[in-house]
Amino acid sequence: MKLIELIFRRDTLAPVLALAFASAVAVALVAGRIIVTHQIRYGLLVWNLMLAWLPLFFAMLACERFAAGSKRNWWFTVWAGAWLLFFPNAPYIFTDVIHLHIGSFRHYWVDLTLILIFAITGLVLGFLSLYLMHSVVRGAWGGLRGWLFVLAVTAMSGFGIYLGRILRFNSWDVLLKPVKLIQGVSTWAENPMADSSKWAFPALYAMFLFLAYVMLYALTHLPRPNALPAVSETKPLAATPA
Repeated sequence: MKLIELIFRRDTLAPVLALAFASAVAVALVAGRIIVTHQIRYGLLVWNLMLAWLPLFFAMLACERFAAGSKRNWWFTVWAGAWLLFFPNAPYIFTDVIHLHIGSFRHYWVDLTLILIFAITGLVLGFLSLYLMHSVVRGAWGGLRGWLFVLAVTAMSGFGIYLGRILRFNSWDVLLKPVKLIQGVSTWAENPMADSSKWAFPALYAMFLFLAYVMLYALTHLPRPNALPAVSETKPLAATPA
């Protein structure tokens, strides 16, 4: 019930509704593809999109607990930890382009567009959750630490996506398969420079996430449309006498 109240808060209602609309369209497109082609291969996109919504829900709950004060601050830690754990699932959908069959040009561009719709929706879902957590850190500890927090989160997310796509771990494996997860990370850490993909993939993905978030953050600081001067309100140029 509390989560529903947070979703329909005035300050987050517009982006949440936009993301819900985009998600509904994306799911409908996958359903249409399944009906037309009789293939369920891209049904996995729906599951990945559902996972992409979780960081936003956890961020909303964490922000609500933080605003409530220090009496139940441990709940903030729980929700913030869950957010950080599941955050890589949001931008992870971009890696689903691996399922494209380049040799089949019949559906290639349709499938690429379909995946990108899911990927963009997942990315914005993740960035909205990051924006909420960034606002908490910035408000509590200042602007510099807020951006260091964003840098750290995007760096960890780049590595988390590497663990998911290359080593095939899931967020919940922290609880279900902790030993195997530690072994996988240890194997990577033994000699990460031996294989360029071990460091290039997470580093480049982290850079992509950080730069994309910076650009989106900059867009949030544009003046509202009604604050911009209308074209009709601008003064006409003075006529030059003949």
